[in-house]
Formats: sequence, C-alpha cells, structure tokens
Amino acid sequence: MEKLSLLNPHKLYFLKIQKKKARMERKNLDESNLCKKRLRVCVATCNRADYSKLAPIMFGLKAHPDEFDLEVVVLGSHLIDDYGNTFRLIEQDNFDIGSKLHTIVRGEDEAAMVESVGLALVKLPDVLQRLRPDVLVVHGDRFDALALATAAALMNIRILHLEGGEVSGTIDDSIRHAISKLAHYHACCTRIAEQHLIAMCEDHSRILLAGCPSYDKLLLSQHKGDYMDIIRSWLGDKVQEGEYIVALQHPVTTDIQHSIKIYGLMLDALLSFNKFTLILFPNIDAGSKEMVRVMRKKGIEQHPNFRAVKHIPFEQFIQLVSHAGCVIGNSSCGVREAGAFGTPVINLGTRQTGRETGENVLHVRDADSHNKIYHALELQFGKRYPCSKIYGDGNAVPRILKFLHSIDLNEPLQKTFCFPPVKDPISQDIDHILETQSALAIDLGGTNLRVAIICMRGNILKKYSQPNPHTFEDRMSLLLKMCKETMRDAVSLNCRILGVGVSTGGRVNPQEGVVLHSTKLIQEWSSVDLRTPISDALHLPVWVDNDGNCATLAERKFGHGKGVENFVTVITGTGIGGGIIQHNELVHGSTFCAAELGHIVVSLDGPECSCGSHGCIEAFASGTALQKEAKRLHDEDLLKVEGMDMKLSEPITAVHLISAAKMGNSKADTVLNKASTALALGIINILHIVNPTLVILSGVLASFYQAPVQQVISERALVSTQSTRVVASNLEEPALLGAASMVLDYATRRTY
Repeated sequence: MEKLSLLNPHKLYFLKIQKKKARMERKNLDESNLCKKRLRVCVATCNRADYSKLAPIMFGLKAHPDEFDLEVVVLGSHLIDDYGNTFRLIEQDNFDIGSKLHTIVRGEDEAAMVESVGLALVKLPDVLQRLRPDVLVVHGDRFDALALATAAALMNIRILHLEGGEVSGTIDDSIRHAISKLAHYHACCTRIAEQHLIAMCEDHSRILLAGCPSYDKLLLSQHKGDYMDIIRSWLGDKVQEGEYIVALQHPVTTDIQHSIKIYGLMLDALLSFNKFTLILFPNIDAGSKEMVRVMRKKGIEQHPNFRAVKHIPFEQFIQLVSHAGCVIGNSSCGVREAGAFGTPVINLGTRQTGRETGENVLHVRDADSHNKIYHALELQFGKRYPCSKIYGDGNAVPRILKFLHSIDLNEPLQKTFCFPPVKDPISQDIDHILETQSALAIDLGGTNLRVAIICMRGNILKKYSQPNPHTFEDRMSLLLKMCKETMRDAVSLNCRILGVGVSTGGRVNPQEGVVLHSTKLIQEWSSVDLRTPISDALHLPVWVDNDGNCATLAERKFGHGKGVENFVTVITGTGIGGGIIQHNELVHGSTFCAAELGHIVVSLDGPECSCGSHGCIEAFASGTALQKEAKRLHDEDLLKVEGMDMKLSEPITAVHLISAAKMGNSKADTVLNKASTALALGIINILHIVNPTLVILSGVLASFYQAPVQQVISERALVSTQSTRVVASNLEEPALLGAASMVLDYATRRTY
C-alpha cells in the first residue's frame, strides 16, 4: 500500500482499470470454456428411411445434455400428406423440431427433383444462420441431403456424413460421393466403405468405422414378444409368422421406364404367388407417381391378399421384416437390415448393385420376366439364413458420440485431401528456374557432425564435417554455427534452401522434431528439441528423424527403393538398424520405435546385446559384434593366417575377421557364417511380418552380407517369400540423402 500511495492519481486509476479488465477477460475465458463443453449438433432428416438411421443418434445426443446441444431440422417428404406426414413420428419421440422446411416440389420427375434441391438451397441459409450449429449431421444419398451438405459447406459449418463410401449402382452413388467430398467427417458402416473413402482421398483420421446406427435399435428389438400383435395389426388376424411377404420397390432415376416395368412384373409375380403381402408405397424419387399408377391399375389396394401402406414406424417395420417369409424389391432395407435377422430377400434390378450383402440375398438383376421373379419367390419364400452383421454390431451410436466429442473446433475448417504421390510439377516461377532447389542436410553421428547442401537430383553440392562435441551446449553451438555458414555458401552456389533435414541416432518423434533418447554413442542427447532452435536460427522449416529411417527415405527417393511400394532397408554398421516402407509410407510405429530391426531376437541364449537383452541380431551381426569376435580370436592367437598383413599397432576390426575368413581361416569363417545366418533369420522374420518385395542392405558390411543372406532366405523362408530380392545399397551418403529427402519431398508437396 505504501508503494501505491506514492503513485499519482492517474496511475492509480490506470492500475484499477487494468485489474478490472483482467478480471473480465478471465470471466469471459471461463464462460467460453464452459460453452466449449457443449457441442451444438444439428441433425437434419429428410424422410422416413433416414430418420430410422438418425433417430438412435438423436436419442444418444439427447441423453448427454451436458456434452451436446441437439437441434433438429425436418424437411423433404416428412412434411407431405401422401407420404404419411412422418414428422409426427419425430414429435412422438419427444424431439423438439427447430425448423420445418417444405422443400419438395411435386411432380415426381427429374425436373421436380432438381427444383426441390434449389428450393432447399433457398430456404436453408436462414435456418442454419439462426441455429449456428458446430456440426451438421447428414445421412446417406438423397437429393435433399445433397442440398443440406452444399448449404452447410458454403456456410462454413462442419459436416458429419453417415453411410458414405457405399456403392449401390444408381444416381445415388454420385450424390453420396458428392456429399462425402463436401463432408469434413465420416461415420461409415463397413470396412469396404471405409476403404472406398480412403481411395477417394478422404483423411483417414476423420473416418470412423461405426456400423449402421439403425442396427443399435433393431438388434435390441429383434426378440420382442409382441411381434404377433404387430403382424396382425398390419395384415389381419389370419396371417401367421413367416407366411407373408414384405414388398418395397423404389424407382431408379437413371432408368425410370425400366424400373416401372420391373415394378409391374413384381406385382404380377406376387399376385400369382398368392401369399399375404404387405407392400409399401415407393419413395418420392422421379418415377414414383407412375409406379403408384401401375399398382392402382392392377387393383393392389383392393386385393384381399395385399395391404398397401405409405408408412410404418421403424420399430414395427423391423418386426415385420424379421418375421416375414420373404422380402422383395430394391430397398436398401433388404440388403442391410434384413440380413441381421436371416430373412430371405429377393433384390430386383440394379438399384443395390455393389452393396455388400449376406447369403440371404438372391439377386435378380435382369428382372425381365414374370416367371423369373416367380421362380425366385419359390426359391426364397419360407427359408431362414444365418444372421449377418456386415452393417453393424449394435454399438454404432456410442462410437459416433465419442467421435463427435473428439472434434476439435479449433482445427482449421478447410478440409484437406490425402492425394497419392504425383510427379513433381514443372514450375514456371523465375526464381525456380534461376536457382537450384536444395535442402540443408544434417547428420548427427556418434563421431562426426556433418552438414551438406543437396539438390533435387541427390547431388551433394557441398559438404562440411566437424568432430561431434561431447556436451549438449557445445554440440548445439557448433551445429548452428555450421548451418549459418552453409546458408551463406548456398547463396554463392545459387541454391535456394527449402528447409532443413536432420538425421540422428536414437528414438525420434518426427512429428515434434524431438530426440526422445539416443544411443550410447551420442552423449547428452535425450529429450532434445532440435526443430525449434534450428528453425528459429535459420527461419526455415525443419524435419528430424532417426538415421535408420533417413537411410530408408534415401533409398526411396534416390536408390533401389525408387518406385517400389513395399521394401525394407537394413543398415549393417556399428549397430544394426533400418526402416520399413509400406504402401509408399514410412512406418514409424505408435511410440516411434518401428523398424528397430537390430533388436529382433533370433536366439534365446545368444550373446548379450547393447540393449540389455540377449540373442538380438545386433549382438551377432553388427560391426561391434564382429570386432569383439575378431579381438577374441586375436587374443587366442587364432585370427592371423599365413600371408595376412597385420601391423602390431593396428586396432583389430571386423575387416580383419573378413580378411582372415577369405584367406581360409575356419574359425573366422564360422563366426561370419553365424553372423550371416542370424542376420538372415531376422530378415526372414521381417519378410513374414510385412512381406516386402525388396530388401536393401546398407552400411559398410552390406556388400559382404548380401550373398549369404539371399542364400539363407532361399533355403529357410516360406515359399511365398523365398524369391524376395536382397540388394546392397549403392548410395554413398544415405543418412545425409535421407535427411535431404524429407525436405525435398515435403517442399514439393509429395508424401513423406
């Protein structure tokens, strides 16, 4: 207080204002953090079919009011009398409908569908602007859903698309895939659908393999005891379980006339088959009006064996499908939900071509005659098949809720696509023409610290080397000094340095640019952030990785691995290391220790390894291990043979062991055979795990090991891998070249 009293009144007032402002900022921050806890999710439903998939998610969101704020928008055929005014089902489920949008232009033809999309696009912006959802949940492949996704994408609203990646063989495919491209997140039903989305260049980290949400409800309600009451309420008291047919056929908008013909043939076959049939009206797609005319012309609504309905609540529909003698038509319900009950299905036409199905589905794709459909009814009616869970296991909703909760609203809204590698574009920028695009490559070895300028073609334009200091401070000081000097030289060489790549021993987190812990060869080299100080000093992007991974990247860009999708590099030097390329990607592993190939155990009682274990490849086949054996033989006076040149002052190395073996020393030969076999057995294990097409041996011992390793593989590997080629690297500086490749591939927008 004494200090404050010395200040003049203006300064005291200023301090009070500052404190008040700080309190307000803290309060606003607390309020914003509280708001972040509730994700505002808008679920938009267009028709009876998509509500059956969305309702379980809506119930899940509603059950977690502390995490989610649910908004419901209803549009499309939900609001049409002829289709049952199915929005009432949503109200009966106690959901508050935030907006009802009349978006259907009647006409049931192609033009009406287009006009309906346009009308939806006119009305949706006001609704979305008012609701301001964090995420919009859109289902499937309907034209209404396309309007929803288009509006949300243009209004910078994140989109979660359900059931993307599936294939059904009609215009629905084009709409479904278009929505997937607009969507930021995906919850798909099957593994194949997931692979389709990945093939469409969608980000794998934003794809959830959830299963179908409707399976959560139908698998629970499958064994309800009131199913006979439901059957009788829709088909009459005389109908028994398994003695009726459920028919549901929709128009195919790409071939309306043919789908109308198939519909007529199906009705004729059902009339001839003479079984009780529950037939649902077709959906609102173009051609539906003509199909209804065909049904009425044949007197289906008045026929005693038929009950024609516009809508059935999903829970009751599930029971009717579950206990039917057969389902016929081209609805996705036949190939999806019916399989969960083992109900026999006859799928007519091409509307579901490409869908994954269980053995319960009999396809009549060329349904061009009454007799063909009738024969299919004879084959399928009354059968029972094993239950299939291709589309879900009943746990989709918890997965989707967890996925929604994981969405980071602070991430950039602009979605990115994971395109496959492409050829380097030819740039017309004058700087690119006049200057040589290059990388600054650093190799932090146990003995030397090396820096080089390397161009796109892998040519080392200039290289610098200094002894690697023993302390962290001295090492970083020398490293930054060498980098700055190299940058000055790059100007005189007319090189544009695109970035810095660092190759270092030990376990590295390449995402953060941190050396987690290093080998014994590099002291004081654990938990070291290399990226930040180098980037701050040079004002360039920096990439860091393990030296084994860098050697593998060098092979992929400049060596034997160029153009090879799957290969393994094994480094045979002081230690044993390497890297794995799988589907053109470098494998790092969950804790960044993938491809520690030197520590594959090939003998339970083998020699002790530097890692503390026993019987590792490195304990048999590394340069250190061979040097140890050479010294042992030398000490026992068993190394030198007649004609072998050995100076007394010369240190014993692996080279002496190899020379002795070549000159007929059986002891040395035995040691090398054991080392070669151990290395080959480790590589065989790799072949049997990742199945590469090529093995590249790198390092000072590569040329010696190549032939014996190839021989052991041809004798002891599985037949399917015995032909795998083993080659010795022809790269002179793999660590530096690999460090450069990280920069050059990233800077030219290729995959690393």
